[in-house]
Amino acid sequence: MRFYFLVGALLQGLIANGQYMDIEEPHRLGGEVNSEADELFPVFSKEDSKLYYTRVNDPESIGGMSDQDIWSSAWNGEKNYSKGEDYKDLNNKYNNSIIGFNSDETIVYLINSYDGKKDLKKGISYAKKKGDSWGAPKEISIPGLDIEGDFYGFHVNKSGDVIIISYAGPESLGEEDLYISTKKDEKWSNPLHLGSKLNSAGFEISPFLSEDNDTLYFSTNGRGGEGDADIFYSVRNSGSWNDWSSPVNIGSQINSSKFDAYFTISDGFFYWSSNRDSERSDIYYSTFLPPPPLSAAAKGIDVTVFNGNDGSIDLTPVGGVAPYTYKWSNGSEIEDPIELVKGTYIVEVTDAVGQVAKVAVEINQPDEIIEPVIVELQPETIIYFDFNSSYHNASNISVMKTFCSVVENKSNAKVIVESHCDKRASEQYNIWLSQKRMERTRAYLVSKGFKKENISGAYKGESELEIKCETCTEENHAINRRTVIKIVK
Repeated sequence: MRFYFLVGALLQGLIANGQYMDIEEPHRLGGEVNSEADELFPVFSKEDSKLYYTRVNDPESIGGMSDQDIWSSAWNGEKNYSKGEDYKDLNNKYNNSIIGFNSDETIVYLINSYDGKKDLKKGISYAKKKGDSWGAPKEISIPGLDIEGDFYGFHVNKSGDVIIISYAGPESLGEEDLYISTKKDEKWSNPLHLGSKLNSAGFEISPFLSEDNDTLYFSTNGRGGEGDADIFYSVRNSGSWNDWSSPVNIGSQINSSKFDAYFTISDGFFYWSSNRDSERSDIYYSTFLPPPPLSAAAKGIDVTVFNGNDGSIDLTPVGGVAPYTYKWSNGSEIEDPIELVKGTYIVEVTDAVGQVAKVAVEINQPDEIIEPVIVELQPETIIYFDFNSSYHNASNISVMKTFCSVVENKSNAKVIVESHCDKRASEQYNIWLSQKRMERTRAYLVSKGFKKENISGAYKGESELEIKCETCTEENHAINRRTVIKIVK
């Protein structure tokens, strides 16, 4: 089922790659718009909040039953339209259709039926805004465009420098194919065939180009699908107008087992024509369903030993639209962080449509276990660190507590803290790690009553190994990971 003067629309909005695309069940517009005739080519005007469409085979048309006229219905803001009216400003006794508007709706694009003669040249025209009406339509001259068949259509992009044409041209593979003409220096190019990636042995009609010129929607009966003719879309891969992705069926939520075409988008609403519920085509609309709200649940797994670093978090995003990204307060960007020390961790989970959920997780640790140790004060005390760690473990805290307990007059005591690493990792990293060990040990002594200005520190990295070995055992490495605390006499 096809109709004369197939057209696209110049409207806002697009379905971008990766965007959330669940949509509502289609709604058929009521009797204010649809009738026993055919309603085709919906074009919504943001300027005057009206839906413009073409009514075909209506006995009330200016040119009679075989004519087609432009009609309009005003949007009342409640998903309803006013009673449709014949748009007499642009109708005459020939076939009339609005193709679309430019970006500020000061220009309307039309089927060229205003030359005042029956056997006029088939093509496209435009009219400029003139007060509350339109000036006289003028033909857009496209060199080399010679339309012989009865079925053809156009779509003009928002900036008015690209026209997609559907007609049976000299390079057509089947019936109507898609061509393009572009404007440079106020002159239009000869129609360029858009290639076999888009065109088939059937017909390709009712083109509609997205706002950024990278997604083309059209209807075809040459690629199978749900029924008579389905709406497909294809994405332009580069700057070339002949470099398109393989067309994708827009889906059974919009396409039916019958004829579906003239797809347009305006402010998140989709309009198209279909005869799914009757012999004649009516106008339907739908919109995106809101994405499911995003939340997140998290479970913290505590550290197993005092001052350990084996805590972890099990995070589960709930709802939203995958994929998700994660930003933790400790800099991690994975879903389930590991090797965590005691503390509070906050994550921002962001889904594919920009929804954000925040969760805070507390990681705890066991209490410190202190065993009573009776020792005499030695000239120096040595503590040993875990591999690749600057945090005090239970053993070296116990040693330091004993050291602090037997030092008299802590506020006047002079102390040297000298830290070392084993020889694994780079020299630069080991200098940094030994510095951290020295600083944490000095901070601990200050917390127990020693004065910071009385504590001098040194960090040697791997430069002064206690055990020099080519092939070191774990025991050798453990002895080299030492920090020496000396009382200065």
